[in-house]
Amino acid sequence: MNISMQTTTAPKPKPQDESKLGFGQVFTDHMFLMNYDEGEGWHDPRIVPYGKIELDPAAMCLHYGQEVFEGLKAYRSAQGKVLFFRPEQNMQRLNKSCERLCIPMLDEDFALEAMKALVNLDQDWIPRAEGTSLYIRPFVFAIDPAVGVHPGKHLIFAIILSPVGAYYPEGINPVRILVETTYVRAVRGGMGNVKSAGNYASSLKAQGEASKLGYSQVMWLDAIERKYIEEVGAMNVFFVVDGEVITPALEGSILPGITRLSSIELLRSWGLTVTERRISIDEVAAAAAAGTLEEAFGTGTAVVVTPIGELKVGQEDVVINNGRIGAVTQRLYDELTGIQWGRTPDTFGWVTPL
Repeated sequence: MNISMQTTTAPKPKPQDESKLGFGQVFTDHMFLMNYDEGEGWHDPRIVPYGKIELDPAAMCLHYGQEVFEGLKAYRSAQGKVLFFRPEQNMQRLNKSCERLCIPMLDEDFALEAMKALVNLDQDWIPRAEGTSLYIRPFVFAIDPAVGVHPGKHLIFAIILSPVGAYYPEGINPVRILVETTYVRAVRGGMGNVKSAGNYASSLKAQGEASKLGYSQVMWLDAIERKYIEEVGAMNVFFVVDGEVITPALEGSILPGITRLSSIELLRSWGLTVTERRISIDEVAAAAAAGTLEEAFGTGTAVVVTPIGELKVGQEDVVINNGRIGAVTQRLYDELTGIQWGRTPDTFGWVTPL
């Protein structure tokens, strides 16, 4: 399919102070849209000026949440090149989300082509300051004007772009995490392993309560036994215990993070033992008490790598590495960001230039 292009006649002013970009608050001049209609398939791919999307009040995405999305970034290297980090993984994961929510599958190669065409058109929006990037949000939603529970027959695939600031404008610092004991995020057999709007809506209550208590995010436990660690807010989680790096296994209720995968591959390439298995919050607390819990960190597209300095487990405050970033966490952060911004040789072939 050929992508039609309608460029804006009223370009928006670009942010002048890149230190105040924040995250997901500013959007570029254009967006990509493509429609699906049963019997015709995906059609009419187009890049148009960024603007409102008209929906019928009965649109199924508004009533039944048939929506999936992805999140990735474009980085500007010191030499001015535009780089993507493992974008094919995002499109593969988007299709897995589509399959779970009965959404027609996308041609992954074409989706990548559309993303690159949009970024190429709006590449002047990619910020240049240290740690900044262009956030890319592909998403699919059902638009059938029907209040009835069934898979949508009419959908839109869209991509929008947002220049975002450094996640750590004042440097990378350990965060405080509240272990959630009241609410649950997902259960095996549910949708915890896909990126769907409903998954994030279900986390808002716990996240809001944790924020009021001064914690950055919540750590979710499994929904059945309420003792095995799953993930932290928008991050996968890792623990360094007596030299071994442990991360919860993907058993159907945890999002298979691309930064998680990359971290595992990097750590193993350094000769570290990385184990994917169930790990309980009691085991982590016991390791901390025994002095063998050396580090903890989260990984994700937005944060890359975040050190965890403290866990609130019931009434107990579990302090990790005296609240400081550990050597493994720091090295992983430096290596991943170095590859993403083109400062470090990409020996894995993860980076795709525009």
